[in-house]
Amino acid sequence: MKKINIRFEQDDNEQGIDIVIRASEQDAQVSALIEKLTQQRYERLTVLDGDRCPCVIEESDIIFISSEGKQMRIITEAGIYTAKQSLQSLEKLLGRSFLRISRFELINLVKVRKYDFTIIGTLRIEFKNGMETWASRRYIPLIRERLSGEEEYLC
Repeated sequence: MKKINIRFEQDDNEQGIDIVIRASEQDAQVSALIEKLTQQRYERLTVLDGDRCPCVIEESDIIFISSEGKQMRIITEAGIYTAKQSLQSLEKLLGRSFLRISRFELINLVKVRKYDFTIIGTLRIEFKNGMETWASRRYIPLIRERLSGEEEYLC
């Protein structure tokens, strides 16, 4: 992985933001960086809080989502919320930083501290806030494939 240097240059004549990427070639790392910069979007979800009152949360605040019957449980640093969308619709709505780890759970890769692949073929996922969850064995090959192409999530 190449070293990335970032700096800010003030230009009083510039009306917007101009980003220039300089590298010896446009390899996979450069292409991934360009895609992230151009595709960056954050969804806002309308959910229900503990008192069943509607509120809005940012996609970037979500740690993981699990299904409980016909409702989704959305776990954030600030608390637990519910939503009536299906897990599949939330998976399509949310960005590439989310990954399905079972029929019942989506995780936010940005919030993961570590992946613990065990000898017996299971996967424990520990989040930065100390919470943990387990991936379904059936999804482990898909998870490995996805993570192998996304080094920034393997820190």
